[in-house]
Amino acid sequence: MLSALIWLASPVMTEHRLKLDHLVIAARTLDEGARFVAAKFGVETVAGGAHPLMRTHNRLLNLWDGAYLEVIAIDPGAASVESPRPRLFALDDAAMQRLLEEHGPQLVHWAARVDRPKSLVRWREQYPERIPPVAAMSRGGNTWGLTVPDDGAFPAWQGAGDGVLPSLIQWDTPRHPSATLPESGIALRSLTGFHPQAEALAAQLAWLGAAHLMRVEETAGAPVIVAQFDLPDGSVLTLGESAEAAEAREEEARQAAKRRRVKKAESPDTTD
Repeated sequence: MLSALIWLASPVMTEHRLKLDHLVIAARTLDEGARFVAAKFGVETVAGGAHPLMRTHNRLLNLWDGAYLEVIAIDPGAASVESPRPRLFALDDAAMQRLLEEHGPQLVHWAARVDRPKSLVRWREQYPERIPPVAAMSRGGNTWGLTVPDDGAFPAWQGAGDGVLPSLIQWDTPRHPSATLPESGIALRSLTGFHPQAEALAAQLAWLGAAHLMRVEETAGAPVIVAQFDLPDGSVLTLGESAEAAEAREEEARQAAKRRRVKKAESPDTTD
């Protein structure tokens, strides 16, 4: 059974509460990721661009209230460079590549926005043990700073992260990318992180000033992010599933099959 929601007691170390910037869906290829999103949401993504530093590219879908959904994949057309740094969001990791190969595109991560006048670079310099290095990123005419560990892994605290802790982002360009995307009518309803070390992650979220953006629950299974969206037709879409939810769903299916077998066995035989 899922544990109770961990409400965060750690002191917030910044007076500026962070904002949700975007959610990250990783895919083997950009086309595969775009098809996944179109099938789930009923809306097409739009072209984003290439990230030369990371040798990745993306497509985007606008969300309500100044956020967006990013589909990201390794860019096969990226220029090769000697001794390149690992790609962000664990895209070079064998376990991530196996996950995408076996199960298709996945909601793997999210980013929280640090607005000025707070400086992300200066904040990181003050707390290097808590905040990963800030990489200078660009795509088209947009530039920004993004926290990316040197090994390309997800941000972590006390050895735990696995995509549940956000990357931090600060835009240099005055206009946020969501302002240039077509309206979709899609809103994020809730964001939940499930992790075996939920208490440590909850404390780090509180320290960052991001506790209001995600609730964290303990799980006995693999770490996962679950996002619920309100769609324009009034329905609710869920991406991601915790181990406990999957087990409950499978148990319900088993019980339903058992009830059908019992009902069939109890039905009178009308044949002569």
